[in-house]
Amino acid sequence: MAYVDQGMTGSKATSLIISIAIVAGIGLAMVIGLAVDAVKKEIERVTTVDVTEEEPPPPEEEPPPPEEVPDTAPPPPVAPPPPINISPAPPDIQVQDTIPPPAPPARIIPPPAPAAPPAPPPAPPSQARGATTKNERRWASRISNDYPSRALREEVEGTVGVRVTVGANGRATSCNVTSSSGSSVLDQAACRGMQRYSRFNPALDDAGNPTTGSYSTRITYRLN
Repeated sequence: MAYVDQGMTGSKATSLIISIAIVAGIGLAMVIGLAVDAVKKEIERVTTVDVTEEEPPPPEEEPPPPEEVPDTAPPPPVAPPPPINISPAPPDIQVQDTIPPPAPPARIIPPPAPAAPPAPPPAPPSQARGATTKNERRWASRISNDYPSRALREEVEGTVGVRVTVGANGRATSCNVTSSSGSSVLDQAACRGMQRYSRFNPALDDAGNPTTGSYSTRITYRLN
């Protein structure tokens, strides 16, 4: 403004301002014209796109009717046939003209027999024996001489067979008549005399211990 005030007059300044305004207006008009052209082109492009008619969508297809299910039951399942095994061809049979001799039988060796158990020690010899008489002649004479008085009166004679049981002490404990004399008096006298007068060596068992035994004899009664 200082330059305008110094070098120019008021009319020149006005002319300059007007010139500048004109130039500015022309530039502004050009800019606005360009902008308007660009807007028109854009509007035409948009209008062209929008005006195009869209094709109507195709009509929807109706769903097929449901299949009718028959009332009859379905057929039962059929099992597949079993597989067939085809065996291979049998091997060729070889025929030999000569028959080989049979193999020798296997030799079976029996196991050794178990060792025999040791033999038991020999048993000691048995010491068993029956009862034997002791001083038989003496006591037999006493029995025969002890003649029953009734048998003497009746003059009865006879021989009585007796069997006595001998205890471990060597004495006759019981007596049985094995052969009767025919007189009960003589039979009873014989057993009574054996139990009273007879003496024995007792019987022995295997170990040599005295045990019960028996002895048989005959007593004869005779009148003098």
